[in-house]
Amino acid sequence: MHPNPLFRSEDRALLEALIDEIGFGMVFLTTPDGPRVAHTPLLSTGDGAIQFHLARGNGITKRLEGETALIVVNGPDAYVSPKWYADRATVPTWDYVALELEGRVRKMDGEGLDALLYALIDKQEDRLAEATGGDRWRSEETPPDLWRKLHGGIVGFEMEVLAWRPTIKLSQKKSPTERETIATGHEAAGAPALAHLMRTLVS
Repeated sequence: MHPNPLFRSEDRALLEALIDEIGFGMVFLTTPDGPRVAHTPLLSTGDGAIQFHLARGNGITKRLEGETALIVVNGPDAYVSPKWYADRATVPTWDYVALELEGRVRKMDGEGLDALLYALIDKQEDRLAEATGGDRWRSEETPPDLWRKLHGGIVGFEMEVLAWRPTIKLSQKKSPTERETIATGHEAAGAPALAHLMRTLVS
């Protein structure tokens, strides 16, 4: 989390929306073999917990149960050029949105893992169908034997989030005029999502 309180937010609905929109993150754990990270889809339960699954053979899977871990969700980010400032005699920086979640992890049972997988599939397939205008794939299309085989190769987890640490760094130190110039620059440079957040999250 960025040390400047200007870049923090207590808006829980905003943080939940970030998790929902991105839907993917990194799980960090300190192990006897050193620090480790795993990349995984994420699903918020809406009541302060985050669910995810990892391959059974992942290096941190066997060590997560009962441990305190860190999940990081990265939102849009982009380089900020001093050429967008009224005073160019300065240095570049970076605008970005990120969320750190710290909490205790428990292993889910098979029924909970199934529910997580079905929820993830429904969410992403619905989004894909809406975006493309096509039909959607359904989990029932997987033969039961194949589902059971693949199900056995992963482990589901749920983190009870004890600390939410967001960083929403969107050039808040700059004037509204400069911030609009920066947002326009981000758009032109291929970062429209960041430009949109600059215009909607910070007045």
